[in-house]
Amino acid sequence: MKYLTIFLSLFIVTQNCELNAQNNSIEKNLNKKEKAIVAIASLTAKGDLENLKGALTYGLEAGLTVNEIKEVMVHLYAYSGFPRSILGLRTFKSVLEERKAKGITDTLGKEASTVLDNRSKYDRGKEILEKLVNRPINGPKADYAEFSPILEVFLKEHLFADIFERDILNYKQRELVTVTVLITLGDLEPMLKSHMNICMLQGITSNQLQELLQVIEIHVDTRKITAAKQVLDELLETNTLSNTEITENEPMKATTSKLIFPKGKKITNTNFTGNAYLTVLIQADSINKNAVGSVTFEPNARTNWHLHPNGQIILVLDGEGYYQEKGSPKKTIHKGDVVKCPANVPHWHGASPNSEFIQIAITSRVSGPTEWLNPVTEEEYNKQ
Repeated sequence: MKYLTIFLSLFIVTQNCELNAQNNSIEKNLNKKEKAIVAIASLTAKGDLENLKGALTYGLEAGLTVNEIKEVMVHLYAYSGFPRSILGLRTFKSVLEERKAKGITDTLGKEASTVLDNRSKYDRGKEILEKLVNRPINGPKADYAEFSPILEVFLKEHLFADIFERDILNYKQRELVTVTVLITLGDLEPMLKSHMNICMLQGITSNQLQELLQVIEIHVDTRKITAAKQVLDELLETNTLSNTEITENEPMKATTSKLIFPKGKKITNTNFTGNAYLTVLIQADSINKNAVGSVTFEPNARTNWHLHPNGQIILVLDGEGYYQEKGSPKKTIHKGDVVKCPANVPHWHGASPNSEFIQIAITSRVSGPTEWLNPVTEEEYNKQ
C-alpha cells in the first residue's frame, strides 16, 4: 500500500519511545492510542489524505474505536475547518470499507452520552473551560469579544459545551488534538502556548509534548516544528503551567511569570497529597542547622499534617495557598506573606484548589527532623 510508510513511521516512533521509557521512569510517555490520535489529527488538518490512511490503520490496530477516531475529526473541525474534517471522515470511511472487505471487524465503541444538565450551554461551557484551566474565569472582556461579542458566545456554547462536553474523548485527548492541529497549521503561537499550558494542567507532561512533536515532525514543515519547540521551551523556562490568566471572555490568553528558583524534582514520597516539586537550596549540616527549600504545589496539592521540633518559617513567593495549625482555623495565604510555624505544633500547608502555590521553607534541624503525621482529608482541606 502507498500509505504503508506512515504506518511504519508510527511503529518506529512508538518503539523508540518505549525504549526511552524503559531508561526514564520519571515521566510517562504517550501510549499507542495517544500517538495515533496525534498522527490522525495532524494529517487530517494538513489534508494529507493518502498518509492519513496509514495513521487510521495504525489507530485501529492500536485499539482506538471507530467512534473515537470519528470524534477526533469532529473535534478538529473547530480548529482546522469543516472541509478538512469532512475529507478526513470520508477517508476514514473508505479505510473501514477496505478492512471490512478483508474480513476485519473494527470495534464501533460508545456513543456520546446524553447531556442531562438543564443549565444554558453558555454556563456549561464556562464551567468546562474552568475545569480545563483549573481556576475560575473572571475579568474584563478580551479585545476580540468587545469587537465581536458573538464570537465569545460561540466559544462558550459551541466549542466548550457542544464539543468538549461530548464524553467519547476526555479533556486530555481533546487537548492533544488541539495542540497537534495548531502546530500543523503553524503561525498560531499565542494559541499554541495557551493550549500547551492547558495540556500540562490536564496531566500531559513536557516529555509527552516533546514526543508529540516527534510523531508529527516527519510530515510537518521544519519551521513549524521549530516554532512549536520554542513555545514549549519558553513555557518550561518561565513555568507558566499554573500562571495562565484566563479572563471570562478570553480563554486563549496566557501570561508568564519568571521563577526565582527552579521548580525542582517531583516529590514522590507519601507525605504529600497531589503534585508538589522541591528544589533544595541549602542542606542542613554540622555547622548550619537550617535546611532551606523551595516547594511548588500544583492546585489542590498539600503536605500531610506534620510538626517541627524547632518550628519553621514559610515565605510565600507566588500564588494562593492554605496554612492551618491543629485546633485553629485554616488561613489563606498569598504572595508576600510570611508564616511562623511554632515548634511541635501539628500543621499543614499547600495550594488552594484554583492556584499554584510556591513557598520557601526554612526549617531548623537542631532538635531533630520533621515528624510526619496523617494526610489532610478532603473534609479538612475544603472546610471553610
